[in-house]
Amino acid sequence: MNATLERDYAFCEDVIKENSKSFYRAFSALPRQKALSIFAIYAFCRRADDLADIQQDRRGLEAFQETFEAFKAGLTPDEPMWRALRHTAEHYNIDFLPFDDMLTGQRMDLNFEQPATQTALESYCYYVAGSVGLMILPVLSKHHRLLTQNAVDLGKAMQLTNILRDVGEDLTNKRVYIPREIQLLYGYSDEELHGQTVNHTFKQLWEHEARRSEFLYKKALMGLPLFDADSRLPVLLATVLYRQILTAVRDNQYDCFSKRAVVPKARQLLLYRQSTQAVRNLRGNPL
Repeated sequence: MNATLERDYAFCEDVIKENSKSFYRAFSALPRQKALSIFAIYAFCRRADDLADIQQDRRGLEAFQETFEAFKAGLTPDEPMWRALRHTAEHYNIDFLPFDDMLTGQRMDLNFEQPATQTALESYCYYVAGSVGLMILPVLSKHHRLLTQNAVDLGKAMQLTNILRDVGEDLTNKRVYIPREIQLLYGYSDEELHGQTVNHTFKQLWEHEARRSEFLYKKALMGLPLFDADSRLPVLLATVLYRQILTAVRDNQYDCFSKRAVVPKARQLLLYRQSTQAVRNLRGNPL
C-alpha cells in the first residue's frame, strides 16, 4: 500500500473513531486490511447520513448520489474517502447495490413519515442499516453469499435498537419511528408520547419492539461460524455490545426521552471476555 492510500485510509479511520467508538473498538480487532476496508465503507455511510440526518441537505444528497453513479462507472473523485473505497471495492469485489439501497434509506429520512405498520418500519430498517450489513459482508466472510439474511437481520436489529434508545431525540427532531399500528395496539396516545410519558403502556410498547430486535440478533448470530475465523470476534462484539443498549435503557427505567443509554465500561469488559471465550469454542473452518 502506497503512502497516499495509507493517508486515505487514515482519514476514514478518523471518521469512525470520532463518530462511533463502539464500532471502532469492535472492528479494530480485525486484520489491518479488513479493518481499513470497514472504515472506508463507514466513512461513505457517514457522509451520506450527515447530509440527510444532520444537514438535511436534499441537494447535497442528490449530488452525492450523482458522484456515486460516476464512481460506479469507474471515475474516482480525488478525495480520501473515494480513493479508499475504490481500493476496498476492488480488493473484495464488492457489489454496489447495497450502497444504492443505503442511499435510498437516506432519502426516506428526508421524506420522513411515521411508519404505519411494523412491516413498513422493518423495510426502512433494511434500507438504512440492513443494507450496511450487506456492504461490509464481503470483507468479513469468504462465504458471504450464504450470510446475506444474517447480515440484513443484524443491521435491522441494530437499527431497531437505535430507535428504542433515541425515542426522545427523534421526537425532538419531529420523528416518530414506532409504527402507528403498534401505538394503537398498546393504546399509547400521541399526547402521552409528546408528553414523554413513561408508563406501563409505554413499557409494553417499547418491549414489543425490543423483543423483535432481540429475535433478529439471535437469528443473525446463527451464522457466526460462517464468518472468517479472524472476523468472528469483531462481529460478535459489535452484536453483543449493541444488544446491551437495550439492557441499558431498561436500567434507566425505560426513560429514553431524557437519558442517553450507555453500556457501562465494566459490562463492556465482561462482554469482551465472554465473547472471546465463545469464539474460541468455535473451532476450525466451517466449510
